[in-house]
Order: sequence, then C-alpha cells, then structure tokens
Amino acid sequence: QVQLVESGGGLVQPGGSLRLSCVASGFTFSTVAMNWYRQAPGQERELVGTIGMVPWSTNVVDSVKGRFTISRDNLKNTVYLQMSSLKPEDTAVYFCDARWNRVNYWGQGTQVTVSS
Repeated sequence: QVQLVESGGGLVQPGGSLRLSCVASGFTFSTVAMNWYRQAPGQERELVGTIGMVPWSTNVVDSVKGRFTISRDNLKNTVYLQMSSLKPEDTAVYFCDARWNRVNYWGQGTQVTVSS
C-alpha cells in the first residue's frame, strides 16, 4: 500500500524558513521521481518542483527559484522541500506526489502559512 506522509508545515513570518518532509512507503522509492505541489485557497494545485531518481536532478518553478530547494534521501525514503525567504503568497497546502505503476499518489498535505 503506497503512502506519502508530509510534515513540517506551520506558521512562519515573511522572510522565514521551513523544511517540509515527505516520507514514502509501499513502493521502491529510489526508482521514482518525486514532486512537490501546492494549493492555495480558491486556486488550482500547482507544481512547485521535481526531483528525479538521483538527488542532483532537480527543478523548481520560476516563482520559487533561488528560494526553494528539493532534495531526497533514498535511505530514508524521504523527499524534502527546503523553503527560505518565504512570502505571503507561498501560503498554501503543500503536497508530495509520486507516480507508481501508472497511478499518481498524493499525501494528505501540510499547511504552510506565511504571515506577520
């Protein structure tokens, strides 16, 4: 049974930092590219970034480039989203995503609120 469990969200002031984690189980983690998405209230879910099967293969969208970094630890079956210089517009529920056996799986999400 595939499971993705995100954690690490919370309330942070503008300019602050957070590190989100997504622990995966039920599939061969090291063979799957992982994605981070976010969904703000009233908006569609949007891709934040992707990390390939190897840790150095990463890509993030322009709106977070230079502020967000994706990494993975294949020994811990965990993917991370390091967020810095956070802005109010980064407020959203953040989800990790994996595609396994032609099915997309999502975690339950973790809320990130950027506010003073």
